[in-house]
Amino acid sequence: MIKMNPGKGSYIIAGAGVFGVSTAYHLIKKYPNASVTLVDRDAFDADSRVAASWDWNKVVRADYDDIVYCELGLEAQDVFKSDPLWKPYFHETGIYWICRSEYAQDVIDNYKKLGRDADLSAVPVNEARKMYGGLFEDADYTDVKEVLVNRTSGWAAAGDCLLAITRKAIELGVKYVTAEIASLQVNGRGRCYGVKTATGETLVASHIILCTGAFTPKLLELSAESSGLTDLRAGPRILAGGIATGMTRLDDKTYERFASMPVGVQGYTVKTGPFIGSLPPTKDRELKWWGQTIFKNTREVLPGRHISMPPPEPDYAQWTIPRRLKEDIRHANNVFYGSKGANWKLEKHRICWDAFTTSSDFIISPHSASEGLYVATCGSFHGWKFFPVLGKYVLQMLEGSMSPKLVEKWAWDRERPDPSLNADWPRMEMKDLLDPIRPAKL
Repeated sequence: MIKMNPGKGSYIIAGAGVFGVSTAYHLIKKYPNASVTLVDRDAFDADSRVAASWDWNKVVRADYDDIVYCELGLEAQDVFKSDPLWKPYFHETGIYWICRSEYAQDVIDNYKKLGRDADLSAVPVNEARKMYGGLFEDADYTDVKEVLVNRTSGWAAAGDCLLAITRKAIELGVKYVTAEIASLQVNGRGRCYGVKTATGETLVASHIILCTGAFTPKLLELSAESSGLTDLRAGPRILAGGIATGMTRLDDKTYERFASMPVGVQGYTVKTGPFIGSLPPTKDRELKWWGQTIFKNTREVLPGRHISMPPPEPDYAQWTIPRRLKEDIRHANNVFYGSKGANWKLEKHRICWDAFTTSSDFIISPHSASEGLYVATCGSFHGWKFFPVLGKYVLQMLEGSMSPKLVEKWAWDRERPDPSLNADWPRMEMKDLLDPIRPAKL
């Protein structure tokens, strides 16, 4: 923990997604004389990046049955709606959440407990079908209890926002280094003092903060091997998982009908699987879905050591989508729009990777095995919406001022629930989803 004069500290933040950039932004704003360096394998303005945070659009909501994330989501939305830096990227289109559990009532109760007024309600299915000009009248309502409609939720232009905040952080004094990190540097006393890049360069700082998402388990395995400090490993704390997204470009007439649509969510139970989403069209008339299949990719990272990690290609092979995952997007289209989307051409398929915990809680914590090493990651595919405030809490963790409730919830070492209780836990193996290899004809 920082004990004295944090403004004179030096910080390497590994990973320039929302956790890393938000941390850099909040650090340099509060301590303008601090040395803050972001390190990422991709340039911040690259046309394509592997970060889960790099995307066309992401959901922005406070619709959580967990009151901690409900409150955090409201805090982030307040920034999106009021701060001129963030405001251009948020679109308050509302959300239409098809609920097969008591989710709607839990969300409404959380808003009441937090004393927040919002235009939200639990709407009977027959009434909900008629809303928004009947856009969702052909959706799948099997076993649905009601529909949560919150007109204060919406979405953000994710990649554009990430780029803008990164540029602002750089303008304020943050350094940005484009490099792939090969391992952490740990001295003989077990203190982490830097990172070593794939080209052999060593970058040093008093504080090393891992915001490395799906790459985190692999980085810690490699660092444990090179340092001999086996407790660096993530072990069962973190699992790298992937999901497919896809888009369609709407024609002018269809775009007119869908332009003001809300975010759509098909909510399911643990028994059925992860929830499915559909985001409103972008300025380029592209409507997006994410699928229901969340998967891991278990490989041998070192002799005898197997973990889930993204594919080894520099771009995580994120644009190489097997047929099975394309079908997942087609299914997502069907359960929202039925015949309306039957003839849409689905394209821009991508595999997005993130780090998961069994509870879908973040980890924002000192690493217990190495002084000077901190972890701020595990978005579990729901972290983007908290972008404006994530760094505030990472900074609190560094300063030792974070509330005991959050210290416990986001700890590196804590009791973790059985993942069978988490509908969004990666269950399938990527190898079982790949297209079969057909033998060449002689």
